[in-house]
Amino acid sequence: MFSPSTYSIRRDLLKQRVTRGGIILLPGNTGSPVNYPDNEYRFRQDSTFLYFFGIDRPGLWGILDIDTGEEILYGDDASMGDIIWSGPQPSIKEMAAECAVNATRSLARLREDLSLAIRKGRHIHFLPPYRAETKLALSSLLGIDVDVVSDRSSVELALAVVSLRDKKSHEEIAEIERACETGYKMHTTAMAMCRPGITEREIAGTIEGVALKYGTGVSFPSIVSQNGETLHNHSYGNTLEAGRLLLCDAGAETSMNYCSDITRTIPVSGRFTQMQRDIYEIVLAANDRAFEISAPGKLYRDIHLEACLVITEGLHNLGIIKGDPQQAVAAGAHALFMPHGLGHMMGLDVHDMENIGEKYVGYDLETERSAQLGVSALRMGRRLQAGMVMTVEPGIYFIPDYIEKWRSEGINKEFINFAATEKYAKFGGIRIEDDLLVTETGNRMLGEKRVPATVTEIEEFMKKARS
Repeated sequence: MFSPSTYSIRRDLLKQRVTRGGIILLPGNTGSPVNYPDNEYRFRQDSTFLYFFGIDRPGLWGILDIDTGEEILYGDDASMGDIIWSGPQPSIKEMAAECAVNATRSLARLREDLSLAIRKGRHIHFLPPYRAETKLALSSLLGIDVDVVSDRSSVELALAVVSLRDKKSHEEIAEIERACETGYKMHTTAMAMCRPGITEREIAGTIEGVALKYGTGVSFPSIVSQNGETLHNHSYGNTLEAGRLLLCDAGAETSMNYCSDITRTIPVSGRFTQMQRDIYEIVLAANDRAFEISAPGKLYRDIHLEACLVITEGLHNLGIIKGDPQQAVAAGAHALFMPHGLGHMMGLDVHDMENIGEKYVGYDLETERSAQLGVSALRMGRRLQAGMVMTVEPGIYFIPDYIEKWRSEGINKEFINFAATEKYAKFGGIRIEDDLLVTETGNRMLGEKRVPATVTEIEEFMKKARS
């Protein structure tokens, strides 16, 4: 945990920014069974609860009273059964002291206190729940039909939380840097292991072990696949083949749950073919261009479009896209090869705060999400501000079914040379991703060392690992 004052200051700021008054209700997460009640998934605390209380324990709730300033942590002390199975646990009062909360009450009192607040007509602010058990608990505690709980969540609270969490403090950045250092170890391990005959599962299992060695594990299920054209491929069922590419998109969480998210695409044979090199260099140029121009005040939507222009120009030079590249981007023709956005915020969540609502996190009144092909998949389009942490992850993918859909429906036929795509039918996909901190004057890449990224760096690293 950070210092108690860190959490106290955060809660005070939150109370100041929710001006309507009333009560802010912040639920922590509970355990979640895998296949029977006593066999649970690894516990992951709610990130908003972590931000304001820092306590990584299940079964806790917090209340911030905007009108009186009172702060209460609700939870039950461990029973003897809990101690027998899980060992001695700190008391609720001891946990509260670690985050500078003076008042503690039982979970039974939570229902009583909320009932009293409802009878008095006080406004109760809560965020949209993303877990079924939290939605059911809110329904029960607040007397709201479960089907409309999310609709009754507080927009004012959502905006206030985002305004605090979207810019990272120095201590948060230090945690993210630690996650990036673990990410470096994960990806260089994957590079060292990558060779014909090894399975995707062997690499995935090994790098997830690295994440556990240095923190709480992975920040999302690792993508380790030689079928990189499938953007979120978690099957791990293939044996690596000479001449193919391995796409590895993986990140780590620190012990305080701050995240990293890095992607590299590497040649299974240890050296890129000329075709692979041509596409790889385009994606790397798009990544470089995003870092070159990212700065406070820039719309991330515009940075996305600039990266898409680099990709389009590169594919135009290869004869895959025809016509004017800028007009092709305006028409969304690049989306055939890069159907996702350039990146997203990152922090306590690998897609930071998207549980609160992407329209509040990635967009605002200035930058409402576009429905235009090629921009609609962008998760974050707002203006950058110093302290924001973003992923930069351009890619080029040759998805046979998607290409055939465009061909058969004539989508952007004036810009796509469908005949030229035929030789890429078994190519797969390439993505290159790094993590970016927006500074007062521009940006910098997070992590003490960058995972090998250029063609030369990757080939030399893999050659050395095999010698």
